[in-house]
Amino acid sequence: MRFAIDAHTIGRHLTGNEVYVRNLLENYARLDRDSQFFAYVCSEYASSEVPNRFEKRNVSANPFLRLGYDLTRRVLIDKPNVLHVQYTAPLFCPSPFVVSVHDVSYLERPEYFTKPRRLQLKATVANTVNRAARVLTVSEFSRQRIMAAYNIPAEKIEVIYNAVSPHFRPVPPKTAFLTVSEKFGVQYPYILSVGDLQPRKNHIGLIAAYEELILNYPQLQHHLVLVGKPTWFAPRVYEAARQSAVADRIHFTDFVNDEDLLHLYNAAELVVYPSFYEGFGLPILEAQACGRAIACSNTSAMPEVADKAALLFDPTSKSDILKAMRDLLLDTDLRQRMERLGIRNAARFSWEKSARQTLEVYYEVAGRRPKKSKVHARAAQAVQST
Repeated sequence: MRFAIDAHTIGRHLTGNEVYVRNLLENYARLDRDSQFFAYVCSEYASSEVPNRFEKRNVSANPFLRLGYDLTRRVLIDKPNVLHVQYTAPLFCPSPFVVSVHDVSYLERPEYFTKPRRLQLKATVANTVNRAARVLTVSEFSRQRIMAAYNIPAEKIEVIYNAVSPHFRPVPPKTAFLTVSEKFGVQYPYILSVGDLQPRKNHIGLIAAYEELILNYPQLQHHLVLVGKPTWFAPRVYEAARQSAVADRIHFTDFVNDEDLLHLYNAAELVVYPSFYEGFGLPILEAQACGRAIACSNTSAMPEVADKAALLFDPTSKSDILKAMRDLLLDTDLRQRMERLGIRNAARFSWEKSARQTLEVYYEVAGRRPKKSKVHARAAQAVQST
């Protein structure tokens, strides 16, 4: 079999979309050693992130060139049985394709997007979903919203959960804190939040709640560390931090690699994820896998992902966010219970399982092998050999 994956996100700091495709490719290499894989990339860095035996094909980073010409040309040459894309397929695709749509926030919360990006997604995703052989998504919440948005039958959509990389694991907090102090200059206990500086991540609401927390509970010495790549919205977040009465306690790290993120999670006393809308919410699982207590929003897919292993709050309520942070910081028993539950919850999700289920969809679309055959045998052999 010949499978092609649009992996243009790798190496471009596109956060969740990049993590998604990188982990699938890594697990495909172990689960299916017989098929031929093509990875369509547009970053030199991507070569080191794609399994060695996969054939790498360069495509343009410009979305108009990539979707209007490069991907079509590559598919015509490589002749894959199935192409896998995220959100948008090439205008003309000579092979069957599956599409991953993580959420439809561009339809339901358009204010979170620039106008050009919003219009582009509205037009291209609708066209892609209608032409796709199958639609993959990452939560039951997103499945329901996609069905409602595009009026497609339930059997066309498959929920395959994201997971957390084994890289994210508990590290001795003192060791992690030393690393964070040396690299980022944070010398105090801190609350951590991870997410690009964009409107839906609700950094401004978190900054306001954090300020009230420190003013109302002066015994707390905690700083606030915000990890995430700047976007068009970043100046408004920076301005909110500058205007805060506790501005000297708020730190921005910009985008960080996974090694630094591992230590940032483990050195934090608490992780907060106040997003307004998520199709999944990977930082929830990453924090839990590192043994950190987390407080997150009670909206969209986040309760589905966090299960009962997080304190949930209304992201539109400053007092609600404050209360969740206060309770976890001041109640040691509660915080430790959330840490234990979080580790168990994160263990429910596996990139190997996600990759196996995605490969099964490829085979179904290609019509070459029945579901749960060779891919499952590979997975069983991998388990037995460990």
